Amino acid sequence: MPDAAARPAPRPLPASQPPPASRADIGRTGALLAPEATGKRLAWLDALRGIAALCVVFDHLTYAVLRPVRDAVYYWFDPGQYGVFVFFLVSGYIVPASLERKGSVRGFWMSRVFRLYPLYLFAVGAMVVLWASGIGSLAGMGADPVTDSFADVFMLQSVLWASALPNVVWSLAYEMVFYLLLTALFLGGVHRRSSRYALVFAVGAVALGRVLHPGALSHRMLTPGIVVALTDSLVLLGLALALAGRGRARTGGAALAAATGLGVITFNSGYAAPWESFAIFALMFTGTMLYRAEARDYPWRRALYVAVLVFGFTLVAAQLHTSPLAENFISIRRTFNSLEFAGLTFAAAMLCRNKKVPRALAWLGVVSYSVYLLHPALIEVYRRVPWTRNENSVPMELFLVAVFVSVLLVCCGLTRRFIEAPMQRLGRRLTARLDARFGPDTPGPAGESASQAEFAGQAENLAILR
Repeated sequence: MPDAAARPAPRPLPASQPPPASRADIGRTGALLAPEATGKRLAWLDALRGIAALCVVFDHLTYAVLRPVRDAVYYWFDPGQYGVFVFFLVSGYIVPASLERKGSVRGFWMSRVFRLYPLYLFAVGAMVVLWASGIGSLAGMGADPVTDSFADVFMLQSVLWASALPNVVWSLAYEMVFYLLLTALFLGGVHRRSSRYALVFAVGAVALGRVLHPGALSHRMLTPGIVVALTDSLVLLGLALALAGRGRARTGGAALAAATGLGVITFNSGYAAPWESFAIFALMFTGTMLYRAEARDYPWRRALYVAVLVFGFTLVAAQLHTSPLAENFISIRRTFNSLEFAGLTFAAAMLCRNKKVPRALAWLGVVSYSVYLLHPALIEVYRRVPWTRNENSVPMELFLVAVFVSVLLVCCGLTRRFIEAPMQRLGRRLTARLDARFGPDTPGPAGESASQAEFAGQAENLAILR
């Protein structure tokens, strides 16, 4: 994932954007920081993503190695679920800033497309190559490849009951719907009410956790193919209007796409339980609220009260609705602890946000998207190595894990250098050309505070997930 300390090449300022603050202004207000300080200030997000990525790797790798360690850990805590919750908090904190920085919906979606899709397509291609070589599997893609392929267009496969390839991309559906919601809220001028949205989703996690049924649209009301076709068509139409339309048509298009995405997650989610779907959005909007508090756009005391309420509701939902088909105390405790530790980790990181982050940990955050998408393919290769199938001593298994992680990080460094970074640069160049050809699609938000501009400027080099 992009490095918080990395900075894009300088660009000419739009006519509507004021010149940078003078040294006197900086010293007087304390709102704007030197580039080094700002980079350090946001490097803590990279550190969080690096930790979260390793937890997800541990979750999947320990099916094949260190099984006693896995059993002991999972008796209390789910590292994979914890890592995903941390990822969603980070996404909620930083992604909205990249939209609000210039107020360009077109620029926001160009950056998202060139950030997510190139590496995603590479990961899918790697899985296909392994399958063709007899090494890996396509996780059921042969059942209905046409429907599965169309479900992948907007990365909504996990909520459209299609195969997720690789299996970790289920979480990208929630990221994409979050982007759709941000776009609709921004164009509607109601994007600053993050605390309200967080509370609404948190209450929904408690109240609707057992009311909603997974797969209701695909398997009770319609068929998977029809739901995929309708979802793709409505999201495509909505995005087209949001990107190319004007006035009410543009806002209406964004609302249509957001409502469609939220609708399929609410009534059709399958990988995540209904309560967890609401909890995920509650966490993301909580992250957004904390970003606004840090940018001095929302009172800190109120933000803390709301954050406590949100986590209180989601923890209650975890106790009430975890494993609805086979409830047991261990499962409830594991989910409760994972959610609780994710919140505590984010809180601790925020308290230490002005401290220096180890360079290695920040770099791990830079490549965390590669770590997230590529480790399933490497696990497939690991399982085919003959001497990894034997019963090994704990020191030998620790050695195997060290080798696996080393190879994974080398691969991720290469994909970062030769796929992620070049494609992000290409996206920025295309965005600049579109702006030069058609002009900015939306003027920057009026009255943006200096602190908010500081965070949002760095947000262009930070991205989610999973």
